[in-house]
Amino acid sequence: MSQSPIIVLPSLLSCDFARLADELAACAAAGASQVHVDVMDAHFVPNLTLGPLLVEAMRRSTDLVLDVHLMMTDPLRYAQSFRDAGADAITVHVEAVGPRAIDDAISQLRSTGAATGLAFNPDTDPCMWFDALAQVDQCMLMTVYPGFGGQAFIPAVRPRIRAVRERFPQLPIMVDGGIDRSTIPLVVADGATRLVCGSAYFKDPDPAALIRWAQAGEYGDV
Repeated sequence: MSQSPIIVLPSLLSCDFARLADELAACAAAGASQVHVDVMDAHFVPNLTLGPLLVEAMRRSTDLVLDVHLMMTDPLRYAQSFRDAGADAITVHVEAVGPRAIDDAISQLRSTGAATGLAFNPDTDPCMWFDALAQVDQCMLMTVYPGFGGQAFIPAVRPRIRAVRERFPQLPIMVDGGIDRSTIPLVVADGATRLVCGSAYFKDPDPAALIRWAQAGEYGDV
């Protein structure tokens, strides 16, 4: 069985929010099919970002897939609001939901009509959650501790990417944190297929070339 294709998702956390519509248009022009939207509640992570109203503004401005990542203590309370605002995919953290409530959480996410995902912090072993991963549309492995953009990639997550890929040959595996030209070949070799690029994308002199190169998946020896 072949795994899903490689997709670069520009992370809007690193964009110029004063020019949001222009930034979304530029992502589309560069060849992006999806963008990544980080929602932080200043409780689950030490930062505060945006809510459904801004996602609604994004939806009015673009046809790109809006991949919404809820870094929140109580994500299920707000999941439907983000779906109603225009989120196409919603990912929640297993650390916020907990093992006892995970099946109900997945069911609630699915009931919104959005594609569903589970996210894992760098110190959470996804192998303990394989039963849950079998029920969702994507897996996100954080390659930094969530909260702020521009952090350094954590190599210790790489074996966990490989373990998830071995168990789930076709599941889209997303990586988020420190994903740039130096780490993309590594994580793709491990089995990642969804590459969240924040500062690496928005600071690149040729974002379209970055997307073409990353999605081609031909990096030489790694």
